Amino acid sequence: MATRRTPKLDKKQAVDTALRLLNEVGLDGLTLRAIAKELDVQAPALYWHFKNKQELLDEMATEMYRRMVAGEPPAPDATWQQRLVATSAGLRDVLLGYRDGAKVYSGSRFTGTEHAVRMEENLKAFVDAGFTLSQAVRATSTAYFFTLGFVTEEQGVEPTPGERREGYDVDERAARLADFPLAAAAGTELFQDYGTGFEESLRLLIAGIEARYGIA
Repeated sequence: MATRRTPKLDKKQAVDTALRLLNEVGLDGLTLRAIAKELDVQAPALYWHFKNKQELLDEMATEMYRRMVAGEPPAPDATWQQRLVATSAGLRDVLLGYRDGAKVYSGSRFTGTEHAVRMEENLKAFVDAGFTLSQAVRATSTAYFFTLGFVTEEQGVEPTPGERREGYDVDERAARLADFPLAAAAGTELFQDYGTGFEESLRLLIAGIEARYGIA
């Protein structure tokens, strides 16, 4: 009887499967064992590529980044404001493409140096506009942290597009907070139309950077 051989498994195949499975089971349900089962291989086959779950998450975040920058790059003459908006909106879009996408991305370490290409371009655009390197880093990282936090909260209410967690009905919340009319009315701003809220928040952030550093 012929011995069954484990099929060759490359890292990209494992990561693509992990990202697809993430939408089904979420971050808590995503394990190396579950991915191995999906790929019809034994779990040790994955340990050739990932020593633990964090190494897998690092590679997943890196692949998410690759997909984010695969589209049209910013125009060479784009202003720093336009770059900040494009980068932040692009990050939000890619994170929303996966259940718990923001949680996977947050705290993960990119593998390789691919991310440095766009980072170098953006920092140069900021420095050329009059920012010091320190100011450029602070401005871009603030937008990055804001985006991660915003999407983390957004996915806490709407794990995937069209899905809404129980307990976040705006009308029910308003009735429960009837004695606090402003807090009750705030629910429509806090828990609905996240796209508009994100855009307006970015405008506030950019206005703050302009005011703080005096660079329009």
